[in-house]
Amino acid sequence: MNALALEFFKIRRKKIGLMLLMFLTVEWLWVFMSVSRAIAKNPDQAVWEAAIFSISSMNGLFMPILTAIVISRICDMEHKGATWKMLLATNVKRSRLYGAKFACAMSLLLLGVLAQCAFILLLGWIKGFDGAIPFDLLIRFAGGSMLTGLAVAALQQWLSLGLKNQAFALCLGMLGGFAGMTAGLFPETVRRLLIWSYYMDLGPVAYQYGESSGTYLIQQVSAGAVAAAVIMAILFYAAGNLTVTRQEV
Repeated sequence: MNALALEFFKIRRKKIGLMLLMFLTVEWLWVFMSVSRAIAKNPDQAVWEAAIFSISSMNGLFMPILTAIVISRICDMEHKGATWKMLLATNVKRSRLYGAKFACAMSLLLLGVLAQCAFILLLGWIKGFDGAIPFDLLIRFAGGSMLTGLAVAALQQWLSLGLKNQAFALCLGMLGGFAGMTAGLFPETVRRLLIWSYYMDLGPVAYQYGESSGTYLIQQVSAGAVAAAVIMAILFYAAGNLTVTRQEV
């Protein structure tokens, strides 16, 4: 807990929370306009599933980039300030520091996902969505987003702490955003290898296109997709932890 508290203390002036809010606000405006246009064309689209699906699909673009920026900001200070040596002089294991940074990043991303759930509720209230609030879908949305975020964050932290130049980590985030945005164009076998596509694949709602208009469907997430995301998260974290703990400082 002391190591985690230290991470939050070190980023207190980096305004990561403000950056997180501003980035998500852009996504919310995009989703608001998209849902508004869909409802204007077809009033039947005023359903909770529309908001959840729109956020899930936009997360494929926004969340990989946001994750890369957050983790880069958390890890960059160790490279610029050469604080690894000072931290190690306190007899704290590198694996513990690695875990504290990961927990710090995931805490911030969890706040972002909870804020997205709150936005879905707000959008439903503004647009007057029919039916009761689908708390089960919101829980599944948050769970799928966080599970995907675990693997994406583990991969980004591996690169951010393994390399001093953060440009590589940020480029990976942008490539991940492109992959997440275009994931629907790839066959399922390819999508299973792209962790960024899981923002949509682990979402609770899918969209089926029709000749005149499409419909939203409750998506049953396969156990294989969940297992693949868990395995990738474990492998990325273990590989990054091993790399950082063995590299010279």
